Amino acid sequence: MWRAGPPDPVRVKLLQAARERFDLFPLAIHANYLINLASADPEVRSMSIRALRGELERAAIIGAEYLVVHPGNRKGRAIEEGVAACALGIEEAARDFDLKHTTLLLENTVGAGGQLGSRFEELRAIRDLAGNLVDIPIAYCLDTCHLLAAGFDISTQAGLERTVRQAQEILGMDNVKIFHANDSKTKLGSHVDRHEDIGRGYIGLEGFRRILAHPKLREKPFILETPFKSVGDDRRNLDVLKSLAPRPKRRGREA
Repeated sequence: MWRAGPPDPVRVKLLQAARERFDLFPLAIHANYLINLASADPEVRSMSIRALRGELERAAIIGAEYLVVHPGNRKGRAIEEGVAACALGIEEAARDFDLKHTTLLLENTVGAGGQLGSRFEELRAIRDLAGNLVDIPIAYCLDTCHLLAAGFDISTQAGLERTVRQAQEILGMDNVKIFHANDSKTKLGSHVDRHEDIGRGYIGLEGFRRILAHPKLREKPFILETPFKSVGDDRRNLDVLKSLAPRPKRRGREA
């Protein structure tokens, strides 16, 4: 749906209490999937800008640290035009809005059709342009399934190192705030966005073990977006990730 109302104040307080109780930090929320700031259709783009404004307002109300948004689909436009449309859409949505505690995160995509954001250079271009137009902080969210489907071979040691090096050089790893942890039902470079349970796709258990242990990634928050078919699926995927993550080193006794 395009329309969404403001959060219930009572439920906002309950959420804040739950976050404190269970140490749920950071809080990352995802913008409406209908939003397409790069659209060549004036009506779709206008509705997308209004929808993103609403998402920013709700993120501020609930105190979310991060708001994730897809760059959009530039179908019918050149890449440069799509990048400019996305950045200008962010500027219009955030105009005269004081967003001090929430960072807008641009998420990478698989690059299907006219999707923007499958290449790090496109994400960087949107952030650079939008950053000159708005006061709100902008950074990145990287999705593991999207990376593999876009052609980044994070399933192998060499491919992971190459991907991290490119992300460091183009995006800056300090600007990559969170990861979406998803295995991929489709092969490397397929440009098909199909999430799979952790370890049951083309990234695999060993691929995720290397990702979670990488020195530049191990301190990043990882958020599951794996398929939900029945009760317990999320817990099972979480347990698999936890089993693959390196154990923290124990500190020796001080003399």
